[in-house]
Amino acid sequence: MHAPVGAVVQINLINGDGAMHDIALPEFGVDSDDISGKGAATAVAFRVDEEGRFEYLCGLPGHKAAGMVGNLIVGDPMADEARAAAPDLSMDPHAVGEPVGDRGPQEVTVNLETTEREGRLADGSSYRYWTFNDTVPGPFVRVRVGDTVTVNMSNAEDSAHIHSVDFHAVTGPGGGAAVTQAAPGQTKSFSFKALNPGLYVYHCATPMVAQHISNGMYGMILVEPEGGLSPVDREFYIMQGELYTAQRHGSQGLQEFSLDKLLDERPEHLMFNGNMDALTQTHKMEADVGDKVRIFFGVGGPNATSSFHVIGEIFDKVYDQASLTSPPLSDVQTTLVPPGGATLVEFQVDYPGRYILVDHALSRLEKGLAGFLHVNGEENPEVFHSEEAHDPDSGH
Repeated sequence: MHAPVGAVVQINLINGDGAMHDIALPEFGVDSDDISGKGAATAVAFRVDEEGRFEYLCGLPGHKAAGMVGNLIVGDPMADEARAAAPDLSMDPHAVGEPVGDRGPQEVTVNLETTEREGRLADGSSYRYWTFNDTVPGPFVRVRVGDTVTVNMSNAEDSAHIHSVDFHAVTGPGGGAAVTQAAPGQTKSFSFKALNPGLYVYHCATPMVAQHISNGMYGMILVEPEGGLSPVDREFYIMQGELYTAQRHGSQGLQEFSLDKLLDERPEHLMFNGNMDALTQTHKMEADVGDKVRIFFGVGGPNATSSFHVIGEIFDKVYDQASLTSPPLSDVQTTLVPPGGATLVEFQVDYPGRYILVDHALSRLEKGLAGFLHVNGEENPEVFHSEEAHDPDSGH
C-alpha cells in the first residue's frame, strides 16, 4: 500500500476466514476493533505525516508470525528500498565446519576480523552491526581437545571502536580478552591449549561489553572430545541474540542503538542468527524423515535466558550446559540456556512438516525469534494421524 505524505488513509478490513482478526499500525497508534465471523468488517482512518515504510499487522497473538503482516509506504519509497538492500550478515546455520573425527591433537589457526557494518535487519530496516568476520554470529570454530589453537584477531581499519575476543574455552587471562584489545587497524594474537571438551561461546569483551555483544559480537567454538562426536545426518549452528534500538520493533530505516533500553534489559528485537528472518526466509534448514539432527545452540545475549524448544519435537538427547563429559539428558521438551551458555540437542525426525524453533518465552516470537526446520518424506500414521484438515491459520 502507498500513500503520499499528509494524506488521510482509510483501511477497510474484511474477515475472509471466520477467525478473529484486527489490524494495527503501531507507529501511528492505530488498532482496530476485533472482528470475527466470515464477512465481518471494520475500518481505521488516520493521517500519515512522515515519509517511510510502516508495518501493519494483525495484533492478535501468533497472527503476525503466521504471515498477517505487510507494509504501508508513505512518500517516496526509493530511499527505503536502498536501505532494504543493505547486505545480509546473518550466519548460515549449515556452516558448522568439518568434524574432527579420530585425528590426534594438532596446531590450529583461527583468524578473526572485527568489523562494523550496516546490515539488513528485516525488510525495509537495517542496523549497524559489530561483527566477527562480517557475520552474526561469528564463525563456528571446530577443534579437538588437546589442540593448540592460535587466535589472530584483527580490527578493521575503518572500525570506530576498540574490539577484542574472550573465548570461554580458554584457560587464561580474560579468555584472551586481556591481550586482544585492538584499536582500528591493529592485530593481536595469542595461543591456548584446548583442555576441556565442550561447546563454548566467544564474544567481544571490550567495555561496554554488553553493547559489543548485543551489536553482534558473539560466536561459538566446539572442542570435540577424543574420537570426535558420534555421526549424525544433519548439523546446524544457531545462536540467539538481542538488539536494543531507539525505534520500536517493526520500524523502518536504519535502527539506532539505545543505551537506556540495554541497561533496562528491554530489547526491541530478538533473533536467531543475526536478523528477523534468518532462519525463516534467508536460510532453509531441511532434513528427511528418519534423519538424526544435531543442533549446536548458544545464547549470545547479552541478557535473556533462552527456553529452547522445537514445536512438535522432543529432544532425544540434551547435553546440558554443553557438557560433553556428562551423560546427556534424554526425552526433553525444553532446555534452558543462559546468556554466554550453550547446549547440544539431538533428535530423530519421524514425521514430515514444518517444525518451528522458538524460545518458549513466547512473547519473544512476536519480536522475531523463530526458525523453521522443514522435514521432507512420507507420512507415518503410526506416528501421527488426523482426519482433520491442516489449518492454514494455525501458524504451524
